Amino acid sequence: MSERLAIFAEGLFSGHHGKTAHGVIRYGTRDVVAVIDSTQAGRTAAEVVPFSLRDVPIVATLREAIDLGASALLVGVAPTGGKLDPSWRAVLREAIGAGLHLEAGLHTQLSEDPELRRAATRAGVALRDLRAAPPDLTVPQGPDSRPTSVKVVHSVGTDTVIGKKVVTLELDRAARERGLRSVYVPTGQTGVAIAGWGIAVDHVISDYVAGAAERLVHEGAERGDLLFVEGQGALFHPAYSGVTLGLLHGSAPDLLVLVHKAGAATLRNYPDVPIPPLPELVAAYEGVARRVHSARVAAIALNTADLATDEDAREAIAAAQAETGLVADDVVRFGPDRVLDAVLAELA
Repeated sequence: MSERLAIFAEGLFSGHHGKTAHGVIRYGTRDVVAVIDSTQAGRTAAEVVPFSLRDVPIVATLREAIDLGASALLVGVAPTGGKLDPSWRAVLREAIGAGLHLEAGLHTQLSEDPELRRAATRAGVALRDLRAAPPDLTVPQGPDSRPTSVKVVHSVGTDTVIGKKVVTLELDRAARERGLRSVYVPTGQTGVAIAGWGIAVDHVISDYVAGAAERLVHEGAERGDLLFVEGQGALFHPAYSGVTLGLLHGSAPDLLVLVHKAGAATLRNYPDVPIPPLPELVAAYEGVARRVHSARVAAIALNTADLATDEDAREAIAAAQAETGLVADDVVRFGPDRVLDAVLAELA
């Protein structure tokens, strides 16, 4: 796309709520001219979040972003619950008034907001809701409905916001670099913003989550024959297990990659809920998948971002391997090749 993005992340760019901004900067193909966050103004995205990789300038105001050439504004934060923060309205109205298209992955739909819709109509700009679900979703046909030549690898997790999307993107990138017909299949708003297609399944009516996952596999099969389906939530998460199970049964994967944050013992948002041991989680995911479409866990993708040194990270990886008997690695810190090799060996 030729448009130039400004990413709104006021006060949140440096933390996990800025994950949409982080993902679009690192993996997206559109030109990002600025991040708007007055608390970090004067720095670059890579200075604040090294994961971002690109030296996108951080500015304090929308006006500065427009002066840098922005033609669209992306709401680059993912707040808990996904609702539009009332304090953001002023900058959204300002963007519309300046002729910028608006894009957001919130559960609050911009196009259904009367005030923003009227303003956008007057200004002739688009309101893009990345989480909007297709209107014709239904229940799945079943795993036998997809081409037999297509192989599906699905990232699943021990918690939320630990890197399932990142693992999926890194494995897909590495597979394509090896000449494979690999496809990243987006299942969340950030992935849709990155790839330009997909369905944010957490905005889908619960009866149709599995059907949405199956549709994504069918659409992915039109693009390639090795599909890496992004995971959402976690199987034993008190809030988000429903979308996890719907994705698992609807995408009917051939293999799983289990994503875990090194050192995490309890759920991030539910500190009283312990994370089961990795072998128990491997068995649980395989057991839940088996009755619909058998899928083994091929590898452990360990997020070691909170560990200070590479030595500490390698010790955690070795511990995960010893605990599970599976290949483990951090696909960002040390590269995706070992995990990808394990996946491809299982598919051979």
